[in-house]
Amino acid sequence: MSLATATRSETTKQFGTAMWWVLIVVFVAYVAFTAGILGAVFAASATGNLPGGTTGAEIPAEALPPVLYSAGMSIGYVFPLLIGTLMVTGEFRHKTLTATFLATPRRGLVMLAKVVVGVGMGVVYGIAGIVASVGPGAAFLAAFGLDTELGSSDTWALLGRMMLASVLWVLVGVGVGALVRNQVGAIVIVLVFTQFLEPVGRAAGAFVEGLNTVTQYLPGAASDALVGASVFTSMPGTTGSSLEWWIGGLVLLGYAVVLLVLGYLVSWRRDVS
Repeated sequence: MSLATATRSETTKQFGTAMWWVLIVVFVAYVAFTAGILGAVFAASATGNLPGGTTGAEIPAEALPPVLYSAGMSIGYVFPLLIGTLMVTGEFRHKTLTATFLATPRRGLVMLAKVVVGVGMGVVYGIAGIVASVGPGAAFLAAFGLDTELGSSDTWALLGRMMLASVLWVLVGVGVGALVRNQVGAIVIVLVFTQFLEPVGRAAGAFVEGLNTVTQYLPGAASDALVGASVFTSMPGTTGSSLEWWIGGLVLLGYAVVLLVLGYLVSWRRDVS
């Protein structure tokens, strides 16, 4: 079987179930709600329209557009990560991988086909994240008379990097799914790391001298560096990444490659029932 045939088979499997669109609906709703709340609060703060006429101005008005637009990845990156994980662990859980390997004995080809489909899923989730964050964010900026910067080349470059980050997160998820066969275990690991361990580590990096030089290489921090903006690195008391955007991209790509290789060597070649 050729790569094109294997890719068509994997595409049919991914888009033949409801999981991808159910997760994307939740993703869009979560990001849109968060971007809308942040847009309203930050825009009101920057223009002195907070209750009592005060101006919080934690984030300057000119810095608001990239911070709000980046919410699709800085806040919602766990969703492309999860869909990548489910792309693989779903096969172990429902025992469809046996039939897949019987039809395509070359397991490396199956893994490569999943990577190709993962890139496509990353693009789909990237577009969804951009729409969900830019729509509400730009709406509240315009409502408060602030520049949306949608005509700026820097804004479009940021959106392009968000798309790239989404693709890389899906590939990281595919690697996690290949390495951790148990679907529940893989999901728990993803959620614990992204929602607890890394946020705590990055928060500690803002207060412990020298720790930020280590935490900036964590996956979420690398993703924020790649995108070039994040609500987490823009708030007072936080320390932004000193990584260039392309270094952040290489770090995140490195996580994806290492997990994919480990998953293939440690788990993918083992017997399946």
